Amino acid sequence: MTEPVLQIAGAGLRLRGRDLWQGLDLSVAPGELIAVLGPSGSGKTSLLRAILGLQSLSAGDIRVNGRPVRQGNKRVGYIPQQRPFPLGTNMRGRDLVALGVSGARFGAPIPRRGDRARTEALLEAVGASSFANDPVGSLSGGEQQRLRVGQALADNPDLLLCDEPLSSLDLANQRAVTRIIDRERRDRAAGVVLVTHDVNPILDIVDRILYIVGGRFRLGTPEEVLRTDVLTDLYGAPVDVIRAAGRLLVVGIPDAEPHHPHHEHDHADDQGVL
Repeated sequence: MTEPVLQIAGAGLRLRGRDLWQGLDLSVAPGELIAVLGPSGSGKTSLLRAILGLQSLSAGDIRVNGRPVRQGNKRVGYIPQQRPFPLGTNMRGRDLVALGVSGARFGAPIPRRGDRARTEALLEAVGASSFANDPVGSLSGGEQQRLRVGQALADNPDLLLCDEPLSSLDLANQRAVTRIIDRERRDRAAGVVLVTHDVNPILDIVDRILYIVGGRFRLGTPEEVLRTDVLTDLYGAPVDVIRAAGRLLVVGIPDAEPHHPHHEHDHADDQGVL
């Protein structure tokens, strides 16, 4: 049997006197894609931070490739929540990807043999070659996000963590970024944990869903989790799951904020869920 790339056992996280979740068990196999859903503040981004070694658990254990989590693990790629680069940012697109290739994401790159070829290959893989020499501040949100994906894939990670990678992107760029992530996990058997507020753009490629609400959670296939009875139980209030025009709509979520694709809120933790 293939060993999981990610193992979470009995994990709990308590922040500011509140339990975000407790007793979480999750095993992610190579090539498996797990979508993490839940309302704002439910602890989705905090889960990713714990896997990255940036957030200590209050209970339990997390292992990547059988080893305890640690900061700076090159076997883990990370696509953060999108924060647009300021208009005057002059760094070229290729330079942003090159920082990931050189291992100097937060400093001046240290050139190594093969770095240039690897950078060019990543730019081509994410469809960014045509704007690689443009200043990142002049690029659209979708173009910037492609570059971030390229940077995250620089070390051929075994585990790819994605925090709202499709937020604020138009439909064409959502599809493009989704295809890149899906190709990475299929071609290289990378496990993927993807936080999202809307599962519809990735519904066709999701293997399982982890839905977190108010300290409770459910884990299963989309058919097992995205159901009226399951979400009603999780929220403790009537919630309807409706299929319309090939999309899933979750209606009646208590205290949920409506999703406005072009006006995302910069929450420190999570976005709202439809």
